[in-house]
Amino acid sequence: MCGIVGAIAERDIVPILLEGLRRLEYRGYDSAGIAVLNRDGHIGRVRAPGKINDLVAVLEGDPQSGGIGIGHTRWATHGKPTTANAHPHVCRKEVAVVHNGIIENHEALRRTQKEEGYEFTSETDTEVIVHMIHQYMEQGKSMLEAVCASTKKLEGAYALGVISNLDDGRLITARLGSPLVIGIGIGEHFIASDVAALLPVTQKFIFLKDGDVADITKDKVTIYDLDGNVVERPVTISQLTADSVGKGEYRHYMMKEIHEQPNAIAETLEGRISKKRVLEEAFGLGASEIFDQIKGVHIIACGTSYHAGMIARYWFESLAGVPCSVEVASEFRYRYPVVRNNSLIISISQSGETADTLAALEEAKKRGFGHSLAICNVPESSLVRESDLFLMTRAGPEIGVASTKAFTTQLVSLMLLVIVLGRRHAMPGHVEEALVKQLISLPAKVEAVLGLDDKIKAIADQFADKHNALFLGRGTQYPVAMEGALKLKEISYIHAEAYPAGELKHGPLALVDADMPVIAVAPNNELLEKLKSNLQEVSARGGQLLVFADESIHVETEEGIEVVELASVDDAIAPIVYSVPLQLLSYHVAVLKGTDVDQPRNLAKSVTVE
Repeated sequence: MCGIVGAIAERDIVPILLEGLRRLEYRGYDSAGIAVLNRDGHIGRVRAPGKINDLVAVLEGDPQSGGIGIGHTRWATHGKPTTANAHPHVCRKEVAVVHNGIIENHEALRRTQKEEGYEFTSETDTEVIVHMIHQYMEQGKSMLEAVCASTKKLEGAYALGVISNLDDGRLITARLGSPLVIGIGIGEHFIASDVAALLPVTQKFIFLKDGDVADITKDKVTIYDLDGNVVERPVTISQLTADSVGKGEYRHYMMKEIHEQPNAIAETLEGRISKKRVLEEAFGLGASEIFDQIKGVHIIACGTSYHAGMIARYWFESLAGVPCSVEVASEFRYRYPVVRNNSLIISISQSGETADTLAALEEAKKRGFGHSLAICNVPESSLVRESDLFLMTRAGPEIGVASTKAFTTQLVSLMLLVIVLGRRHAMPGHVEEALVKQLISLPAKVEAVLGLDDKIKAIADQFADKHNALFLGRGTQYPVAMEGALKLKEISYIHAEAYPAGELKHGPLALVDADMPVIAVAPNNELLEKLKSNLQEVSARGGQLLVFADESIHVETEEGIEVVELASVDDAIAPIVYSVPLQLLSYHVAVLKGTDVDQPRNLAKSVTVE
């Protein structure tokens, strides 16, 4: 995920830009650059493929300084990771732009601009923006007017930072579908993709809304909405500090990462939805053409990522009408699978370095399975490099071994893919709009579940002396139960299994007694009545039930049955929401057990050996 930083001040802003870019490194990138309006009125630009240290090395040979500037870390989508494709982009030495997002109509704009005499030096979609702004300024518009006019012609998503020596003394920024914040200082202001980049210089922030354009000088910030009206956006005082990369107020990284999920989900959606539609180019250059060919999907993954794939199988088939199979990556490569024409191989991994998943992807390529797509949290990873297409989960650094926010953002990413493939098959337009609406509502719904933490912590006491547990779910909630069981076993060392609730009478019911707690997830869906019958089977045999239930179904707490009510949620996104209380339960049980929550025994964050 690309990162933007910018500043306007009396002091030299180059060190601020570089520190901001370093703080955006977690997003992943393959090139970086800055552009500075030097004291002599020229735009000085320095770019380099590779890391920030590579950019610093180039700066040593071409030093820059000035009071206005923009910087960028880029992860290649349109065009390879080269110096020419790195941001900022400059037009005729007079306008410089950095951009996050995807411009869907860039090809048409590029053809027109070439006819009008503009020279292109990159393969990026961004370069059409800087040429358009320059063209408007040549016609006599101010930089602010030029940016406003240009955004009206852009289709897709964007966050922009713009400077020009034709209209110096100001920094213009705009956003639609991609995040951008303004940092407030004394006699200086800043912009960035997220708060973390600016914490060394300010804790006061303005969060722009979609369609906003801001005219920023050293002393003033003026914001215009989508209709061109001057608007006030509240100033927020961040509670984060420059040292907040650590655990902060939390005892463990896992708990911190559980609570980061609302923001991580919002980040995963940013820039990928516009006008109630998912933007297909979010999946990479040429994605639409590849998706047009797909008749089925084949998911390969391990551990938690495998559970995400199992949930997605239900979505692909029931929502999109696309056949889907899911396999544990370590089994796939040795099974000699039969190749199916026009299949999309989807590999899922938090780290992108999981050895079995990489080997399975290689095997799929050898067997001619077709195009591949990676869903991953680390842009520089091997899995991303080896795949035709990719979608970054944007969960941010996940340090705890037990995956939490990576899992829920994988599910969000998979739903985005379900939508873009579904529109080619069985999904009507109104269903896509409904799903997009549900996705947008997710951060708030997850936040509400986090409010149940104290209640779940109290319930965890019931597990302090237990050695076994059974998790139950039906439909999409069966893989959720599997994920809950995995979380409990890997950090508390309690043996836990998950079953489809309908399988109880086929064996597992023999294990049920007062010493075997049974945890069930019960959203309000078409399988609810069947699930209730399964729960009665447990209760009748003296089993101790813990039920996470939709508040509308009125399951009562009684002897042997503890109920935790969750706010009603649409069935499509219910697996994401119902995963969160299971994460909290496993965490609190592990704390009671006294285990190493963040680094459980025998486990590694990334399994890089077979």
